[in-house]
Amino acid sequence: MEQVPYDLIVIGSGPGGYSAAIRAGQYGLKTALVEKQPRLGGTCLLVGCIPTKALLQTADVWERFVHSDKEGIACDNPRLEYPKVKERKDGIVTKHSNGVGFLLKRAKVERLTGYATLKGQGKVEVKGESGSQTIEAKNILIATGSEARMLPGLQPDPETILTNIEILDLQQVPKNLIIIGAGAVGVEFASIFRRFGTEVIVIEMLPRIVPVEDEDISKELDRAFRKQKIRVETGAKAENIQKIGKCVRLQLTTKDGKQEQLEAEKLLVAVGRKPNTENIGLENTKVELDRGFIKVDSMQRTAEPGVYAIGDVVAGTPQLAHVATMEGMIAVAHMAGKPAVPINKNRIPGCTYTEPGIGSVGLTEAQARAQGYKVKIGKFPFVGNSRATILGKHDGFIKVVADETHGEILGVHIIGPEAFELIAEAVTAMNAEATVETMMSTIHAHPTLYEAVGEAFNAVYGLSINA
Repeated sequence: MEQVPYDLIVIGSGPGGYSAAIRAGQYGLKTALVEKQPRLGGTCLLVGCIPTKALLQTADVWERFVHSDKEGIACDNPRLEYPKVKERKDGIVTKHSNGVGFLLKRAKVERLTGYATLKGQGKVEVKGESGSQTIEAKNILIATGSEARMLPGLQPDPETILTNIEILDLQQVPKNLIIIGAGAVGVEFASIFRRFGTEVIVIEMLPRIVPVEDEDISKELDRAFRKQKIRVETGAKAENIQKIGKCVRLQLTTKDGKQEQLEAEKLLVAVGRKPNTENIGLENTKVELDRGFIKVDSMQRTAEPGVYAIGDVVAGTPQLAHVATMEGMIAVAHMAGKPAVPINKNRIPGCTYTEPGIGSVGLTEAQARAQGYKVKIGKFPFVGNSRATILGKHDGFIKVVADETHGEILGVHIIGPEAFELIAEAVTAMNAEATVETMMSTIHAHPTLYEAVGEAFNAVYGLSINA
């Protein structure tokens, strides 16, 4: 067999791409990673998950300072210095981006900076500042990620019309902000800037915010947002969007047909993300697309021999960093002849880092009923949890969706303090095929937030103690 320079070429250095490259190095595969950006880490690390969560953490700390009197701490006239907030956020990003470079070097992964184009038959052209070169490998892994979708006729700019990229680079807290889209990105930025003092309006065309969540979760976040004085307009349309000087103006049509002119310093467009599958040379391969997303099998293989795809470009799985990482592990294991377990789409946790936070896994109540299950629900409010009282965070609940016949855990949905951490127990339980009864007999430490999870499992049979 003809020898080729590499066993694997990875295109993209997001969590899926760099994790796959490192794992390939651990398996002894000679690997190159191609990244068009000068910094490593992709959208998640550079302009997505990590900087956003850094701001959310600061917002949480700031809120505690503002309300420190409730803790018995005198803190007169606290001052938010947003440039320092941004500096801290940027420092976290830089630290971890540099860390990715160190990890790749340790795994003996060769890094190439440039724009990658598939040429077919295992070849990839890399165009960089110093020219272009063509490299070849037995396997290619497409991990090119996604970018924010923009409304027709609009272009993002640093001053008024923002995506997740521009809003992270603001130099000061805006007086008011309109957000179009109430998925995870939209509601997280609403949560950040409302706590920083911004007047926030969230506009969502669907009937409820965080529409992929269980309906009860959506209702609770809506209630919490309104309590925080975030204006929420669901079933609504934003039209005639115009830049007026340093502001933006639009026409809001509410779900009952009323029209209103809105104006704000900033507009955040958070209407979803599109896969980066254009202009990467897919036309030179047999890779098949579905509405721009790449079709793969259970081992992440495309229709082109030796070409795999993971992450936000893949059809049929949610655009989440942890999904991309696991898909990368599966693809590289398959290339290396190692055991690999395909993604179970019903075991993928989703986390939204609002206040209150959201964590979910498995079927919603509506999905379970639609699939014909005889459903039994257990629900436990955080108001009955002593640790939540200590933290001063009582909003929310844990909801368990179970099969009444066999006690199978079909889904768990949490909204409340540290929900994005608490969901881990439910994911582990479902992955281990534990039943409600198993979790009822599992000892939960006291006083903790996670004992509320145990209470919710007991509530499936009406046996919770503290509610």
